Amino acid sequence: MAKVKHITEPDEFGYQVRIVRRGKESSRYFSHKLWGNRSKSLQAAITWRDQMLVVLKGSKTRFLKPPKNKTTTGLTGVSRTIKYDHRKDKSYLCYTVFWVKDGKSRNKTFQVGNIEIVTADSELHAFRTARLFRSCYEHAIDNDLPFDDSRFAGWKKKRLYEDRGLNCVG
Repeated sequence: MAKVKHITEPDEFGYQVRIVRRGKESSRYFSHKLWGNRSKSLQAAITWRDQMLVVLKGSKTRFLKPPKNKTTTGLTGVSRTIKYDHRKDKSYLCYTVFWVKDGKSRNKTFQVGNIEIVTADSELHAFRTARLFRSCYEHAIDNDLPFDDSRFAGWKKKRLYEDRGLNCVG
């Protein structure tokens, strides 16, 4: 049998479909005898798998606990905030992306800079980078791929959203 994602042939009598999402397994066995022959049981397994992937994708939770009041951009998981640094007595504009890694809520902050000297270009750059970060994260979890946040290091000097080779948006 050619490799088909989520489908195995554990014995000579049928195919097994297994999909695991957030530690919960959905599985079903497709007997060759019950479905008539090998090709029909494989087709039934593929159809069931595809239907389950649609159902599970719609119910997928991207946060352990959704942060409150973090929708100032209108994008799920991306917020625009102004943080105050008491030591320097300055306020900084930031875009923060919320995501989950290894079962823990995480965030990545794209700091634009001092609110008094921020330019429209630097704010747009931070917003577009934050939006790309979140899109890459969602694409990875929706397609069972690992998410590598390290490619966003040094983001201030790179226009990652203009890189056609950055293949992470579905």
